[in-house]
Amino acid sequence: MSGRTRTMMSWLVVALLAATFVPVASADEAVDKAFAALAGYDWGSDRAAIKPIDDAVVGSHGDDAAREALEGRLAEVLAGDAPQAAKDYVCRQLSLIGTAKCVPAVAALLGDEKLSHMARFALERIPDAAAVAAMRDALPNVSGKVKIGVINSLGVRRDAESVSALAGLLGDGDVQIAAAAAGAIGAIGNGDAAKALAGFDAPEALVLAVADAQLACAEQLLADGKKLDAVKIYTALSKPEMPKHIRVAATRGRLAALKAK
Repeated sequence: MSGRTRTMMSWLVVALLAATFVPVASADEAVDKAFAALAGYDWGSDRAAIKPIDDAVVGSHGDDAAREALEGRLAEVLAGDAPQAAKDYVCRQLSLIGTAKCVPAVAALLGDEKLSHMARFALERIPDAAAVAAMRDALPNVSGKVKIGVINSLGVRRDAESVSALAGLLGDGDVQIAAAAAGAIGAIGNGDAAKALAGFDAPEALVLAVADAQLACAEQLLADGKKLDAVKIYTALSKPEMPKHIRVAATRGRLAALKAK
């Protein structure tokens, strides 16, 4: 290899390294600009303007200090007057990196009809117990569709501490709320949930919702290895007064439970 060829190859390597190297300061500046854009981000805005935040979220994996700093900045956006689209975006990012520290900022949105869904989206995915506690605490303070959403999220999280509060909603005057409570209790699917559903004398409007919840509860109990508890529910649902499709499902479930080892 000639000296000239070696020189050209050396320059090529340097050029390639220069093209791929992004100084830290430059990356930080890009994130700062992205947060500035996020403050006014709305539906129809250029998504590329906030992409550095996406990259920072991905890059914070395994870097606790970077993740904590990013989480704090995102939470500050929720506390400000940024547009709905911006807060929607922030909730999505916090669902990926959020911890107990951002829960108060996210939970503050639970009563907002426009943002409650995305707040719950984040809280369902933040693994800390503070996230589910925030939804449980919000339950008495919300109503209508927002309340139904919070109920559903507590079911998604299988929050055992919510069984008592949810059981109290089985008799709610709003049939949709009562049905959602039954469904959430069934999804939690522990011993207390089974007792709450079994002890509720469902009115005609809720018979199917409660029966479906009991089937879900029995399935969860069976999955958790509590075969006898599951069989007890299936047996109760096999009574002649139950709708035919419920009896069929209960019979199948009971047979599967009895065969399970």
